[in-house]
Amino acid sequence: MIYLSRTTGIWYKIKIRFVFISLMLMLSACSFTSVKEPKYLFKASMLVKENHTWYKAFIHFGKLIEERSEGRMKLEVYPSEQLAKELEAIRLIKAEVIDMTISAGSLTNFAEILIFSDMPFLLKDTLSMHKLINSAIGKRIEREMIEKIGVRPLGYFQRGERHLTSNRPIKHPDDLDELIIRVPNVPSYVVAWKALGAKPTPMAFSEVFSSLQQGTIEAQENPFAMIKNAGFSEVQKYLNLTGHLITWGYPLVGEKQFQKLPEDLKSIFLQAAKEMQIYEHRLFLNNESKVQKQLQEDGLIFVEVDKNAFMKDGEKAVYESLSPEMQEIYKTIKKITQ
Repeated sequence: MIYLSRTTGIWYKIKIRFVFISLMLMLSACSFTSVKEPKYLFKASMLVKENHTWYKAFIHFGKLIEERSEGRMKLEVYPSEQLAKELEAIRLIKAEVIDMTISAGSLTNFAEILIFSDMPFLLKDTLSMHKLINSAIGKRIEREMIEKIGVRPLGYFQRGERHLTSNRPIKHPDDLDELIIRVPNVPSYVVAWKALGAKPTPMAFSEVFSSLQQGTIEAQENPFAMIKNAGFSEVQKYLNLTGHLITWGYPLVGEKQFQKLPEDLKSIFLQAAKEMQIYEHRLFLNNESKVQKQLQEDGLIFVEVDKNAFMKDGEKAVYESLSPEMQEIYKTIKKITQ
């Protein structure tokens, strides 16, 4: 039997503990280094907050591509224009600084045909919207996004009708009386609201709440979900049911970034995008049935408007602002969406 002195025993225990700690550190380091960094990291800029269906859909898409690519692809989603405002996000995608976003009408600044994805008084209902998207004109819009802008559409997200919020009721265009309205940086919006008697002011979405709060602008227009998501009921009293625009947004990825993927990952990416559209649409329908009630509970007063009066002046002005080529396309859209 071997006897250890008290001192020797203490040092023996210290040595054992040291070895044990060293082994644990080595194992931790091994496990850390075994986690592979994704070979293809995508960064997405969103103008909406985390509780919006678009953000949730992108998170879902990110999970699909990461799981199915076994970690070779990963998506990071940044809400509330943390990375860039909408137009700047497109420029950053083209420069390969970031990779993904959602946009539509703002792309008119890069390709004229995109004006029809976000045109006031063009479509009468969502059925008309689907007809346009799936028509030859819709396919041309998608093609020009790739060829002229360098972004690839991955489907589309329905936005719902756009309505006007304000701090006084607006029932007729005469009530506008140079009301300062924030609009997206889309030419047709400016033309339509100016023709109706308002003072349209293009502005990034992330600046709208504070501008309403400070009185820099007096009104804004958006779908129900965006109005709720941005908390506009805190700075506006009335929701005027103008329904002046039925539109959609394209989830986009940079074409250069997409083409860098090997064929197997391209297939995974595109299949996940199809499932993202289905997922978002289900969220949209569930949300749309609730959000109007929530906005009323938040204190917004819903106002019925004379839609025919808005349509009469607004549609004519928008049509006359188009180039001859776009006017012919406009006529074709009217025929195929009836």
